Amino acid sequence: MAREATYRFDVFTTVGSFVVRVYLLRMVWTALYAHNAAPKDLSRHEIITYSTVALLMGIVMDIDQTRALNDKLRDGSIATDFMKPINVPLYFFADGTGEVLFHAALLVPSVLIALLIFHIIVPGPAVLAAFLLSFFLGYLVGFFLNFILNCTSFWTLEISAVQLIVTWLTDLLGGELIPLILFPAVLQQFIYVLPFAAMFSTPLLIYVGQIPPARYGEVMGLQLLWIVVLGAVSAVMWRAGARRVVVQGG
Repeated sequence: MAREATYRFDVFTTVGSFVVRVYLLRMVWTALYAHNAAPKDLSRHEIITYSTVALLMGIVMDIDQTRALNDKLRDGSIATDFMKPINVPLYFFADGTGEVLFHAALLVPSVLIALLIFHIIVPGPAVLAAFLLSFFLGYLVGFFLNFILNCTSFWTLEISAVQLIVTWLTDLLGGELIPLILFPAVLQQFIYVLPFAAMFSTPLLIYVGQIPPARYGEVMGLQLLWIVVLGAVSAVMWRAGARRVVVQGG
């Protein structure tokens, strides 16, 4: 957390960029709703709230918590980590979590701005609690996806192109930019079962009330399923990669 707070200008611009992005999205959705038939599922105020909360989530969720693994494989420092009396995957988790907690602190001024300037909808305590729980589950799904992606560095050393593809898929199919309920019905059935939707769409749809309390167990159960599956894949890839460390440089 201390490392992330080193550059104060970056801290202030993070909050400033949030305000600019919310304003631009608000203008876009306002124009779209003014010149097109509004979807029956989301009112203009609800979709602005959806986009604002999505950007708030992105301050935390868009962080690659395990990118240090790729960096260490490239510069060779991973070799010394294997020699230390630590659990290396948990070390990466702790390091990434510190970064996430710092950015979570930036949510406080961002939320205040969203409430005062953009007047976003605030749900009741029960819905808000369900949203926070689903948000945490989505964070774990994102962590394991990033860990799997960075574990491929054991074999490829360079993963920037794959990272771009995964980022694009997450933005498009995760519901961060466009609510998945606006997609064609046939496509929705496929997208909702992907891990990308478990990261963003599920907690966001809970927040705006599109997922009723009766379905909380179902959608969070799917999030838990992805955590178990991706966690198992992460463990297999880590063990396989750790047995054949290939260091470029160092």
